[in-house]
Amino acid sequence: MARAIWSGAISFGLVTIPVALYSATHDHTVHFNQFERGTSDRIRYQRVNERTGDEVDYSDVVKGHDVGEGEYVVLEQDELADIAPGRSRTIDIDTFVDLDEIDPVFFQKSYWLGPAKSEYAHPYRLLVRAMAKTNRAGIATFVMRGKQYLTAVHADGDLLALETLFFADEIRDPADVLDELPTGDRAKPKEVAMATSLIDSMSGPWRPEDYRDTYTAKVEKLVRDKRKGKKTTPAPAPSHATEPVDLMEALRHSVESTRKSRAKAGGKSSDKGDGDRAGKPSAKALSDLSKADLDKRARELGVSGRSKMKRADLEKAVRKAS
Repeated sequence: MARAIWSGAISFGLVTIPVALYSATHDHTVHFNQFERGTSDRIRYQRVNERTGDEVDYSDVVKGHDVGEGEYVVLEQDELADIAPGRSRTIDIDTFVDLDEIDPVFFQKSYWLGPAKSEYAHPYRLLVRAMAKTNRAGIATFVMRGKQYLTAVHADGDLLALETLFFADEIRDPADVLDELPTGDRAKPKEVAMATSLIDSMSGPWRPEDYRDTYTAKVEKLVRDKRKGKKTTPAPAPSHATEPVDLMEALRHSVESTRKSRAKAGGKSSDKGDGDRAGKPSAKALSDLSKADLDKRARELGVSGRSKMKRADLEKAVRKAS
């Protein structure tokens, strides 16, 4: 079992629920050590004075902030420690917002929140159900490991998930980042229709289990092959960008190719979950679902415009698409 990385309580209004925080993801990047080529000697890095070349003890290292024109403001570690935020004991929800209102660019890292002890399971489940029914996320700040985080707490199935968010001033303006911004050159209606047709032909439910980190798998295979003395095969060259004059032809061929491959694969699956003999969910089954569950079902069915739909609209859309 994973260990909690933080424990405290969720607080909103006069309600306080003790919880524990767990990382929802893990990194499976292949890690390497560094060696001098042709030897088995590891590379080590040292703190060295760039002027004298002498090694510097960690206790003699201070931090300096560049304020421009080669000038630095030097700060001692204890000066930084004096202003560091203390560890939070509560995730104090300030407001609830519609989960769909949060632009995905703000999401940073995901965590699971669980009840701290079994006796807190009832109020925990109550909060999960209420947040799922309203499709709301609780916005809060809390401190973990000496850093303050902006967070969104929301229902995810039978659990609460906590997403750390970037602050507004941490989001870059595209105009300050991109070398080329889209110009006023408008696409022709025929091009838009063809592109829309391609998107429709390639649409399907979100199945994260269908996707794999193929690069990591290739790195691991490379390590195994080199250990056994096998020869390695270089990766194929990347495809070229589509030239503007070929765009319509490329779209047309893409639509035809996608339709043929989908038809060969047998089309859509007939498994629609619980419902009548034809595979459609019953009216009662849908009416018992929360808005969050309906939104999840609609997302799996590829229903568009979900963020603007009320619960009743979602139910109708899911029934129609099933």
